[in-house]
Amino acid sequence: MRSDGPAMAAPEDPLRKRKAGVVGPAPESPPGPGRDPAGCPARLRAGTFWLTRIMLLKALAFVYFVAFLVAFHQNKQLIGDTGLLPCRVYLRSVQQHFRGQVSWETVSYAPTVLWLLDWSHMDFNLDALALLGLGISSFILVSGCANMVLMAALWVLYMSLVNVGQIWYSFGWESQLLETGFLGIFLCPLWTLSPLPRGTPTSRIVLWGYRWLIFRIMLGAGLIKIRGDQCWRDLTCMDFHYETQPVPNPVAYFLHHSPWWFHRFETLSNHFLELVVPFFVFLGRQMCILHGALQILFQMVLIISGNLSFLNWLTIVPSLACFDDATLGFLFPSGPGCLKDQVLRMQEEEARGARAPRTHGSVARHTVNLALGVLVAWLSVPVVLNLLSPRQVMNSSFNPLRIVNTYGAFGSITKERTEVILQGTASPNASAPDAKWEDYEFKCKPGDLKRRPCLISPYHHRLDWLMWFAAFQTYEHNEWIIHLAGKLLANDAQALSLLALNPFAGRAPPRWVRGEHYRYKFSRPGGTHAAEGKWWIRKRLGPYFPPLSFQDLKGYFRSREWPYPKPE
Repeated sequence: MRSDGPAMAAPEDPLRKRKAGVVGPAPESPPGPGRDPAGCPARLRAGTFWLTRIMLLKALAFVYFVAFLVAFHQNKQLIGDTGLLPCRVYLRSVQQHFRGQVSWETVSYAPTVLWLLDWSHMDFNLDALALLGLGISSFILVSGCANMVLMAALWVLYMSLVNVGQIWYSFGWESQLLETGFLGIFLCPLWTLSPLPRGTPTSRIVLWGYRWLIFRIMLGAGLIKIRGDQCWRDLTCMDFHYETQPVPNPVAYFLHHSPWWFHRFETLSNHFLELVVPFFVFLGRQMCILHGALQILFQMVLIISGNLSFLNWLTIVPSLACFDDATLGFLFPSGPGCLKDQVLRMQEEEARGARAPRTHGSVARHTVNLALGVLVAWLSVPVVLNLLSPRQVMNSSFNPLRIVNTYGAFGSITKERTEVILQGTASPNASAPDAKWEDYEFKCKPGDLKRRPCLISPYHHRLDWLMWFAAFQTYEHNEWIIHLAGKLLANDAQALSLLALNPFAGRAPPRWVRGEHYRYKFSRPGGTHAAEGKWWIRKRLGPYFPPLSFQDLKGYFRSREWPYPKPE
């Protein structure tokens, strides 16, 4: 019987042996692409970052998508034509500050494309920016590919919203998203739309830009704690954090009631992850991978234990730059022609010495990346000086484009939770003993004692967060809350869309609206209040602002150029 012979002619002696019936081992055929000599799927080698770029782009696109979704749902109510703090009024005040002209100084103070648009239809402009951002981020999220043009468009669009968002966009993660997004521009080729653009390998400078970013985020958060509230040094901050954080979730309720030793362990772990682990990024590949894994795990724990908007999701993004293709390969499917297989082929070609020809485009790109590195290093000088300063400030920018910023979180912990509860009454006399005051309920912040805490991360209810801050101050520091009261007096549909419950829905608007100040505490599991279905218990502290009627606010609205709401 004739057996299948090898592809190439064998030496004469083995042929004679075969004819004589002495069968030797069959010669091996060359291994196919993506397989090692033993026939098993080959493993990706360390040191390349093609898959890392895909992960970075997808993760960044996801955060952009959430941010633009929040903007589309809430911008009209907050900064639109009839919003609580209309951005048209803000832009006009900036223009007047610079002598009424739209000059370079004006645009530099508040960089936004809205300077170029018609302000008479600001709601349309805001929606257009948000929808365009949603469309671009959706494409990148699904496809995993982008170019510099698309990434720059996302960055410009979101910066345009942040710089007119006023107090609603004053959170540290807005600047963090802009810095993360700016670096993302340089991850990609100029025009090409491909998950694996062979002519544009992932820039090491951009990867180190992301590693430098996560180092500053975590170390800044750790230092602001050590230098801030005494409870971080006493290891007692976690005794209060879960109950007093801006918007607790159901898990926070149970974590708050953990044993004291668990809270001490949490605080020590926090210090280790924020003050020690960040330095791992500079200690070689294995320690850098460990750094990325620990930081991602830490962010996932924070996501589970509180509603911190998209902050923790965003912080995961630069952590991905700690991993190379060999580390991330398990996340991608194997098979001929798949992304993982294509990366393996490119690695094999590189191992054989095949290199892309040096072109004018590659030289220009290398020059741009070097310029990026110099820019980030230069802008990092005041940031590093701030980190070293005993008077460290957090969540600040030293340039209007917010390319390199300072970060930090929870430098001080509130020991008591206070809430502003807005109430309305249909009674003609607000002072009458029989006046029935009914509570307005917000989307997520505590109000109704029996309502379960919400679980919404990465989504962000901006009004709910600002109500948390307002409870620490007086209404004079937060004029927008009086504007909100005026809109409630008119049953304004746009403002009410930010709330969960309008007690005057389907009937006449209230005649009076007031703000009441309460102290809130979690009920104890298994206790009397919990048995009644209450997640919270509360105690009245006093009035936050006095009862207001529609007529009381006319002059107040006129002096601030706010549109006067019409009762519905």
